[in-house]
Parts: sequence; structure tokens; C-alpha cells
Amino acid sequence: MASLKMRRINLTASDGQKQLAKLRDQLRHEADTATPASKKLSQSVFGAALSPAEAVARICTDVKTKGVEAVLKYTEAFDKVKLKADQIRVPLAELEAAHKAAAPEFLETIRRVRYNIDSFQSGLLQRDAELKVSGSYELQVRYRPLNRIGVYCPGGAAAYPSTLLMTVCPAQAAGVEQIAVVMPPKNTGAYSQDMLATCFELGVTEVYRVGGAQAVAALAYGVSGMPAVDMIVGPGNQYIALAKKFVFGQVGIDCLAGQSEVIVAADDSAHPHYVALDLIAQAEHAPGSSVLVTWYEPLLDEVSAALEKRLAKLGRGDLARDCLERLGAMILTADKHEAIDVINDLAPEHLHLQIRDIDAFADEITNAGAIFMGPFTPVAIGDYAAGPSHVLPTGGTARFSSGLSANDFRKRTSVLRFTRSGMKDIAPDVVLLANKEGLVGHAASIETRANDNGPAARPKPKPERAGTTPAPLKK
Repeated sequence: MASLKMRRINLTASDGQKQLAKLRDQLRHEADTATPASKKLSQSVFGAALSPAEAVARICTDVKTKGVEAVLKYTEAFDKVKLKADQIRVPLAELEAAHKAAAPEFLETIRRVRYNIDSFQSGLLQRDAELKVSGSYELQVRYRPLNRIGVYCPGGAAAYPSTLLMTVCPAQAAGVEQIAVVMPPKNTGAYSQDMLATCFELGVTEVYRVGGAQAVAALAYGVSGMPAVDMIVGPGNQYIALAKKFVFGQVGIDCLAGQSEVIVAADDSAHPHYVALDLIAQAEHAPGSSVLVTWYEPLLDEVSAALEKRLAKLGRGDLARDCLERLGAMILTADKHEAIDVINDLAPEHLHLQIRDIDAFADEITNAGAIFMGPFTPVAIGDYAAGPSHVLPTGGTARFSSGLSANDFRKRTSVLRFTRSGMKDIAPDVVLLANKEGLVGHAASIETRANDNGPAARPKPKPERAGTTPAPLKK
């Protein structure tokens, strides 16, 4: 087997910044990172080798205009599964049967992890708040759960019960009552018995055998047999992230959670094999981006040697190797301060720190979906068993967005109540600003009330005496 050809970027070299910019652009969601196989499939489906963004726009538009017919067409084209409209939803009996047949130790693990997530997410919930000024006004903020959400659970290369836990449990902690799950119609998706058993264990009985951008569009716009949702959450590949971006505005989304990515920041204290394993763990998602950032140059060769040794023993070694070479990098910085700048610039989904003075370093990180502290906190702990959701922003979007939490499933509404005197006190400021903006109707709505000393409301009609009827109207 050929040796690993993972790119190295030396930021102390003259072309270092140029190479870093190229890596940054490659990791953005809009980048055309389609493999030759994907382009060949695009050619056969669309008659042209469309970019991922172009393909997603075509799929979502077709689903919006043609409904379930388009969903079935793209399911057959991409997943090679031919379904009828009445076969998309998984019957309740099938969910029950999968749960009944599941291994007891598997269900026990699901219950323990569910407890971990519920405990953490329930503690995050924002509470109603109010400000009262006696005799003047009351201001409130109240939170209410979304009515109906859709969960996208990937299943192209592997089955992910963990994603069901990390999406459904925060929604349930927030009080969401209607949860629809979509998964590709594969043995790693909606035909996986473990996935179906997990759904039933979590109390989710609305499960659909559809994946890809067509699933996202179906949830957003609604199709026959699959009512539209208010919000779509869940991770996926580049196509899923772009589809969520396309339908945003029709529905809410959690974040742009595309292909998995990690930056491992390491110094001379890091164990090369630990670093190698953490890089491989993301690369084996296939696609997944793995980047090492260090200011200790000998670590580059040490980690390279460890990667070669570990990849040779890995079941998905070929897939991980391909991702390390296409989407990975080893970056050498001048010092830890430059390393911090690089990390904040790339804004990774996962940041794993294996360095000295770890707390001070972490305090300087402003852009990261989740930070994993120290050699004994690998990303896999967050992926599978800890309380924070593993649905995190990718492609540099951690610069402005956050990972999924229970609060994302709750809407915030302001409630205002003023008395006459409270309204009069604030009236001059409102009138001045309204007139400055030329909105005289706004000003008048305040001035009229401020100058009116009459009753606050029309008097209520007197109730009729028992046993009497109103007199008929005269013509």
C-alpha cells in the first residue's frame, strides 16, 4: 500500500497563507468537492455533471412543485430503491417488532445515554422572565415549544442511533410533541433494525424511508403522506447541509451540519497515536475533514507514522485514508498564538486540545462547535454518550452559529402590558423617534392616548335581569 500523502502547510513558509486559504475554501459548504463517482451519478440523473449546490437546488425545486412523485424519483435514482407512496412511512408494527427483537444490552445503552442527554438538556432550558414596574408596565418573555419538527438521520455509509438520541432527546426535553424522522431506505438507515428499535424506544413512531436532499425538501414543503414541519434538524453530508440552507425561511433549521470535521491542536506533550486516532475518527465518516495544528515540528512525522500504523489495522482504513489525503492537512504554525488564529479562522465543528496550559488556550477560542479538553476526552465521547448534542456547525459556520440544544426547539415571545400612566411616561420618547422616522401614524397612536383623559375602554353593557328579554329593535 502506498504511503499516506497528507498535505502539509507550513505557515512560516512564503506560500503558507495561500495554502491555508485554499484549505479554508475547500472546507466551506459551497465548495465543489464532489468525487468522480458523484459527478458520474449526477450526469446520469440530471444529464449534466452538476455541482452539489446546483443538484440540491434542482432536487428541492422538483419536490416543491411535483411532491411525492419527485421524492420517489430521486429515491430510486440515488438510493437504487423503488418505493410506492404508501411504502415510505414505516408501519408501527415494524417499529414494535424491531424493538422487541433488539438486544437487551443495546436498549440498556440507549436508555443510559438518553438519561445523560435528558439531564443535560433539561438544565439548559431558558425560563419565562418578567420585569414589573408597579403601576406603570410589565414586560415578559415567554417560551413555547415548536409544534412539529423533522429529524434528518444520515444512513448512507453507517447506521447512527446516536444521531437519533442527539436530536430527538433535546426536542423532547423542550416539549416538542410531533417528531418526524427521515432516514435513507438502506440497511444502514430506515431498514436498520437498531435504528427502528431506537425510534420506538424514544417514543418516535413517525418514521419515513427517504433520505438525501429530497427528504429535506419533503419535510420543508410537505408531500402527500408526509406533512410539513416547522423546523429541520440533524447532520448529514454536504448535500444535506446545502438542502437545509436552500429551504431555510420555509422552515427553521438548527445549523449547517455538513460533513464531519475536526482540528486537533497539539504540542510536544501530545501522544502521537492519540492524535492519529482522533484524526482517523473523523476521516472514517467518509467524507470527513481532519486537520492537525501544531507548533512542535517533530510531531508532524510522529503523527504520520502513527497514522500509517493505525490505518493498516482499520476496517474502514481505505475510506479514512482517502479523506485524510483529500480533505485533511497538517499545519505547522510559528507558535501557539498563531495556532489560535488559525483555529478561529477555520472555525471547526470539533476542536480537540492535547496541549499544555489547556484552559488558557481554550479561553482564546471564539469559533468552535465543541471543544474537547485533554487526551482523555476524545470526540467520540461527545458523539455518543455525553449530554451536549453532537449536531454541530460545520464548514466554518461556527463563526456565527452554535450546536443544537433544547432551546433551539422553543420559540421566544415578548409580552408587553402598560398602564395609562406608564404609557404617558414613555410617550415623549416614542413620539420623537416616530416623527424622526416620518411614521406619523405611529406617533398619533401614542399622542391620542396620551392626551385623552377619558375612560381607558368602552364601558361594558349592563347585564340583563334574569327572566327578561331585550326589547325588539324599532324600525
